[in-house]
Amino acid sequence: MEKKIKEIWWKAKEEISQPQTPEKLSALKVKYLGKKSELNQILKNLKNLSAEEKKIIGPLANQIKNKLKEIFSQKEEELASVVDAEKEWIDVTAPAQRVRPGKLHPLTLVQNQIEDIFTSLGFEIVDGPDVETEFYNFDAINMPDDHPGRDMQDTFWISKKENRKKGEGVVMRTQTSSVQVRYMEKHQPPLRIIVPGRVFRNEATDASHEHTFHQFEALVVDKKISVANFLFVAETFFSQFFGEKMKVRLRPSYFPFVEPGFEFDISCTNCGGKGCSTCSQTGWIEVGGAGMVHQNVFQAAGYPRNKYQGFAWGFGLERLAMMKYKINDIRLFHSGDIRFTEQF
Repeated sequence: MEKKIKEIWWKAKEEISQPQTPEKLSALKVKYLGKKSELNQILKNLKNLSAEEKKIIGPLANQIKNKLKEIFSQKEEELASVVDAEKEWIDVTAPAQRVRPGKLHPLTLVQNQIEDIFTSLGFEIVDGPDVETEFYNFDAINMPDDHPGRDMQDTFWISKKENRKKGEGVVMRTQTSSVQVRYMEKHQPPLRIIVPGRVFRNEATDASHEHTFHQFEALVVDKKISVANFLFVAETFFSQFFGEKMKVRLRPSYFPFVEPGFEFDISCTNCGGKGCSTCSQTGWIEVGGAGMVHQNVFQAAGYPRNKYQGFAWGFGLERLAMMKYKINDIRLFHSGDIRFTEQF
């Protein structure tokens, strides 16, 4: 029996010392230390031996068993360290995975550039709520009660009770002009502000129309402000924005919050004013609306009538971005397609 135990010991040592994998080592451990192993069977049969044999075989078998446990434990640690090293190994010659850096949305790029230009001219950037009261969105900017812009076809109404008091309805703002009176109520002239932000119109979408888009409002108020001031600011802005000398043309128009009102065009960015298919051979591209602030708007803000003068003008950021980056469909701005933003 003693000889058998020693044979198990030497045979186990020899097999464990050979190159191993975790699977093979586990199988050897079962072979030499498992419930059905020869060594375990010898320990189970100690009860059948004489007292003298028990004194020799028992301690020897337990000693060999403990030594085998130590050897198996050491070997398992060695294999584990090798496996961990293989997992952490890096092939520095392998091609790296392509990193796709984030890109700013073209509307963000355009807005940042516009804000930089206007702040360099001494303008302050002002924000306002997307969800607006009927008073600031319509009444305060001199829009009549029967104006078609108040209809459901043009406005997303959130609250429009039939028996409501004047101005108490709630809408998704239809223009950034709603911020004009909000700001003037808390500030006294002279003032120069710009108001970039989202606006909402209840209309069908196509390549040139969206129900949600961005506007840019500019407001200048002082005691002696004229159309000449507007023309200077507009020409300065568009020339810096497009990186070339731009001309601005005014055409008479009507907007309830200005008097006089006009639409303004800029020289075509494609042909430089010579005439092409982009500008329908006119040399001009319509950009937005403008005018001298109506005195009723000043009164709504709490200013004395006829004490101050000012101009207000606005345009769509999407339209400006489409001109700058040659984009032919306004719906791309809100498509969420990363392939679109990656181009900028």
